[in-house]
Amino acid sequence: MPATPLFVESLIRYKRRKTITVNVGDLAMGGDFPIRIQSMTTTDTMDTKKSVEQIIRMVDAGCELVRLTAPSMKESQNLANIKKALSDKGIKVPLVADIHFTPNAAELAARIVEKVRINPGNYADRKKFQVYEYTNDAYQAEVDRIREKFIPLVNICKEYGTAMRIGTNHGSLSDRILSRYGDTPLGMVESAMEFLRIAEGEGYQNIVLSMKASNPQIMVQAYRLLVQTMNQNKMFYPLHLGVTEAGDGDDGRIKSALGIGALLEDGIGDTIRVSLTEDPEFEVPVAKNLVNRYKNRAQHAKIHLLPGFSEEKTDVSRFYKYQKRQTTEVYNFGGQQVPRVIANFSDSKLLPEQLSKIGYVYDLLNDKWSMTEMGADYVYLGNQAAPFMLPMGLKAIYNHKVWQMINDKSNAFPLFNAEDLLVAKVFSQTLNFIQLNTKDLLNENLLTIIGSTDKVVLLLESTNEAKMPDLRNAFLGLMQKNLKMPVALCVDYEFNDKNPQESLDLLMLNSSTDTGSLFIDGFGDGLFFKTGSSARVNEIAFGILQAARTRISKTEYISCPSCGRTLFDLQETTAMIRKRTDHLKGIKIAIMGCIVNGPGEMADADYGYVGSGPGKITLYKGKEVVKKSVNSDHAVDVLINLIREDGKWIDN
Repeated sequence: MPATPLFVESLIRYKRRKTITVNVGDLAMGGDFPIRIQSMTTTDTMDTKKSVEQIIRMVDAGCELVRLTAPSMKESQNLANIKKALSDKGIKVPLVADIHFTPNAAELAARIVEKVRINPGNYADRKKFQVYEYTNDAYQAEVDRIREKFIPLVNICKEYGTAMRIGTNHGSLSDRILSRYGDTPLGMVESAMEFLRIAEGEGYQNIVLSMKASNPQIMVQAYRLLVQTMNQNKMFYPLHLGVTEAGDGDDGRIKSALGIGALLEDGIGDTIRVSLTEDPEFEVPVAKNLVNRYKNRAQHAKIHLLPGFSEEKTDVSRFYKYQKRQTTEVYNFGGQQVPRVIANFSDSKLLPEQLSKIGYVYDLLNDKWSMTEMGADYVYLGNQAAPFMLPMGLKAIYNHKVWQMINDKSNAFPLFNAEDLLVAKVFSQTLNFIQLNTKDLLNENLLTIIGSTDKVVLLLESTNEAKMPDLRNAFLGLMQKNLKMPVALCVDYEFNDKNPQESLDLLMLNSSTDTGSLFIDGFGDGLFFKTGSSARVNEIAFGILQAARTRISKTEYISCPSCGRTLFDLQETTAMIRKRTDHLKGIKIAIMGCIVNGPGEMADADYGYVGSGPGKITLYKGKEVVKKSVNSDHAVDVLINLIREDGKWIDN
């Protein structure tokens, strides 16, 4: 791995990645143009009226590019009617035809719409989820066969001025790619590069690329590796960002913000789509909020290197493959412990009923506490002493002067700031929290004191607009200094009391980007929202850790956002499955509208529920079909029976 990270010029200074400009009709993307917002229709492409009505709602919401599925020739042909109907209404939004298994449909669509999207794993390649042994000659013969199938589309795009997205999806890689590279980010990149090299060989460059996955960690690693590979080959194509099958509600938004935001933070990305199992017009505001953070990001305050830290000496291999930062285990922080969640009740008098917000419910009649799977680990009380005995499992953090006066310190721990630490005489023999701003770490004397103090966990905060790279700089500096104390991420955001819902929505997206980006790279041993504690803030904290795959606290749903190929109502079905299974901690259930988003796209799931025909469902365990043509009226019951048979079901 190179001495400097080739996917970004600097790990601590924001700079938008420079690309060539790609024209999608009259819409330019890449280069110095804004990051474009797009989405995809959920209507039947053969239903011109409904498709046009939905597209108008999408455009009104701020969508700059609209994708429609074209699974066969008839849908591709009807794109002309949709385009004309939009034009008659004065709507000039560029259209994108989404193609999977049908090259002839792509060739027709490329003559009609402004852009076609192809998936290399499905387009003229084999995908039967079988392992083949390819000799080099046999492998090359398959590449040559793909070239023959692909070149006609390239030539049509050149002739008609049509743009193309080469869109690789994790889990839908061809058997040939899987046989050589496995189901890996490297396999995703090579799959796209094969098609890109063919297109370049024909002198065609009006291309955008994507590396989508439902797992944000894999998605981010694949994009980084793609950028590195393109840079090494002097290729500078724009990138379309997205976490595929993100799901719905807060979970879908957190997962999308984590994956997309991690790349936008490093200046990577020229157009984005937030894939939610909701109507497409609801995706657009989320995408706009993600993009708006970077309009003036280049002017962020300078991030200063820690004393003795050299960015050039950073081992960047960790950014291509997950590596957890090595830390000394302190009590239940660091080491192999999961990241801990700290709630903040320092600004209000603590009452027993308030703890229900953070997962602890008090039964007054029986004088008994119960804890949910999203029970916070610590509660910060500041200068107030707990007025009652806290439930088992919940530990208290006090400002150190108050902590000294607590009689029973078995579940109580002190918090010091930088000034306190310099003069403190009394410390806990078990666990001490030190709250610091990243700027405090520039004080070499303070670093020395921290390094020589036992049983320390840092609560690290950044006040820089570019929080993520500022915190990343701190982690890298601590690593170079061989300081292995655990670090919990401490975040605070402006809160508008007049519009609490909007404030919480932005807090969710911003914190998912700022902290989730670090967790997927192995940085962070805890999460502390200074903003204050509410049920939603607590759920956001656990949601970020779940999306980053660092702490699993609930069922995970991988559900596609629906399109014209979908064979059932995805939103209704997802809600129904969630209602009956959302107590199954750690189980991943994929809900896919059709076979295109079937076994491949749900490669990361334990169980799959896939539309296989009108009123018919195919059920999977992993990639293996276990039940075919199940009537949709009782398919959820059959799914639950499968989980029972595996011994993974628990009664709610």
